[in-house]
Amino acid sequence: MNENVELLNFIYQNSEMGVSTIKQLLDIVEAEEFKRLLESQYNEYEEIHIEARKKLNENGYDEKGIGALKKLRTNMMINMQTLTDKTASHIAEMLIVGSNMGIINAIKNLKKYQNADSGIRKLMERLLKLEEDNVQELKEFL
Repeated sequence: MNENVELLNFIYQNSEMGVSTIKQLLDIVEAEEFKRLLESQYNEYEEIHIEARKKLNENGYDEKGIGALKKLRTNMMINMQTLTDKTASHIAEMLIVGSNMGIINAIKNLKKYQNADSGIRKLMERLLKLEEDNVQELKEFL
């Protein structure tokens, strides 16, 4: 598999995790201001997710989504961590941890795939910026 496809699949899976996680949390969150922030972040992840799928398909590749087991594990973790604490502060902390993991992986992949197509690298940089911005926005709710 070439660098472009590998990087696009990383972008696709990372943005899929963002979409899936926030969608689940929107059903749990009660604070309206926090919910609006999450909806905004959800929309940005979804735009990147759609763009990654489009670029994969344009190049003749099928997207490789997150495995069912990983999705199930993530959903269960969210349910367990919010069972006793559904506060915006706690959920913001959970999301910051996830975004920090996304930031680390994005930087690693930008270094690993330095020769990838510039348009794909720009999409990866957009996802990295989204993760960094998310951390800053979520700090307001800690």
